[in-house]
Amino acid sequence: MSIEKGATVAVLGTGLIGAPIARNLHERGFMVRTWNRTAAKAQTPAAGRVHACSSPADAVQDADIIMTVLKDGTSVQETMQAAAPALRQGAIWLQLSTVGIEAIATLAALAEQWGLAFYDAPVQGTRQPAESAQLIVLASGPLARRESVQPVFDAIGKRTVWVSERPGASSRLKLALNNWAFALNHGLAESLALAKGLGIDPALVVDVVTGGPMDNGYFQTKAAAILADSYATSFSITNATKDARLVVAAASQAGVRLDLAQAGLSRFERALAAGHGDKDMAASYLA
Repeated sequence: MSIEKGATVAVLGTGLIGAPIARNLHERGFMVRTWNRTAAKAQTPAAGRVHACSSPADAVQDADIIMTVLKDGTSVQETMQAAAPALRQGAIWLQLSTVGIEAIATLAALAEQWGLAFYDAPVQGTRQPAESAQLIVLASGPLARRESVQPVFDAIGKRTVWVSERPGASSRLKLALNNWAFALNHGLAESLALAKGLGIDPALVVDVVTGGPMDNGYFQTKAAAILADSYATSFSITNATKDARLVVAAASQAGVRLDLAQAGLSRFERALAAGHGDKDMAASYLA
């Protein structure tokens, strides 16, 4: 089955990432149906232009492509099991959620059971890149359908990195990339906290780094949030804690010692326990 422009895409999960993805798909000519687990928390993808459905089964009915953009592996599995009676044989399932090594194997097995073409396709990028269709898609899946799914990835991202023909490789790569993002986040948070603790204005740290070899856009964005004490969520402490646990578990399974990752997880867990779960992960500074 070839996927043409105007095909129907069901986006399951319309949070900070799923909602702009749905909107960008619509703007590129796809017919889009959405569903969100908690209706009150759903972001508005494109008022009057994207059809919101009351159940996963309604959303995937006759859909050519199903896209899951949910919190974790359990949420994805439960949602797709609810949708299963309405799934079309031969449809394509694009799995964008960060779910970890064990869950992605389970989901791939379910896709085979249901007769779906399965692509493990987590994305690199948070709310702002999602809104501007600048995500990087990390894709693994069968060669036979890549030409069909590429226009979908092009509608939501600036680049697709094809990792492997086997699902699971992309999820492993995503964990390595998240580990790097968390290390940057914690390093900045602790450096600014240390400056403050030593009686130095943290803004001076940012001033010295700006324009030098250690400067980058991520540093500037997270530093601005910390200095302004404004933690509008791009990627929440809750989600960062979930992903950091996946990183630590994967490292243990692989026999790789990650001292910084374990310490970073503890820092996220302290911030979470202190009530900062809904804040951006820059609130690691508050731990």
